[in-house]
Amino acid sequence: MVDEFQRSLQKVLVHEGGFSNHPKDPGGATMKGVTQRVYDEYRQSINLEPQSVQLIRDNELQAIYRKRYWEQAKCDKLRSGVSYVVFDGSVNSGVSQSVKWLQRALQGMGLYQGAIDGVIGQGTLLAAASVNDDDALIAAIIERRKAFLKALKTFSTFGKGWMARVAGVLAVGQAWARGSVGPDIAYVAGGDAKAFISDAKPAPVMALADISSGAGVSGGGVTGSIAYAKDQLAQFAGNQFVDNALLYLTLASLGLLGAGAAWRWYATRKRNRRADVLDLPTAPTSAQAPA
Repeated sequence: MVDEFQRSLQKVLVHEGGFSNHPKDPGGATMKGVTQRVYDEYRQSINLEPQSVQLIRDNELQAIYRKRYWEQAKCDKLRSGVSYVVFDGSVNSGVSQSVKWLQRALQGMGLYQGAIDGVIGQGTLLAAASVNDDDALIAAIIERRKAFLKALKTFSTFGKGWMARVAGVLAVGQAWARGSVGPDIAYVAGGDAKAFISDAKPAPVMALADISSGAGVSGGGVTGSIAYAKDQLAQFAGNQFVDNALLYLTLASLGLLGAGAAWRWYATRKRNRRADVLDLPTAPTSAQAPA
């Protein structure tokens, strides 16, 4: 019988390459996908002194990959192809994030109604076992992963490598799910960089909306200041210059309010899109906001 862990690890190691220590890679010094931090934790757990991850032995590599990623993601309880896809995602972005992609994919197929919590419990496993189209499940997982990667600040640096990696994972995963051997894959520079949620692009600020709605400028905001100026000028109404000034101030106030509303809509939409691809709680829309 084929050892799913071993053949999956062989594919993962192709994507991981050898030693890397890119300044923008949040993993830092990494050897064959194992970061220095993870290697230190492993060595400490078996009462050994820390050493450079470049000196990692094959038995240590095998133990780390099996215990920290394969077993934690319960890949042995997933079907062929799906287990490899979840395993590769766990190595690249952490077990919790990879499991969330699985849960979201299962949710989209109408098979999972539990929490998107990154914990692969009985509900997630039962849902995965009930899938009758593992090709579709794998494609959905990969789409979630690609959207996540594009939401990271480091995508401009590592995006080409990541996209090549996930394309290979998709092809191999679907082939294995169909019982085929699958295509050969190749290392692409950048695909080995860790893709962590801590590197997510920041959410759009609401500053313009806040200013236009009355925040800031002595507690009154720009529109508040305009309203005050209009009140002061109103006592001189009838003078053509004052009347024109009042008109311009009114138009400016309306323009700011409109711009603020438009920006608030845009920023909320972008925040919710970001929250969706990063599996974060979404902000309420105007219809959902409490009264």
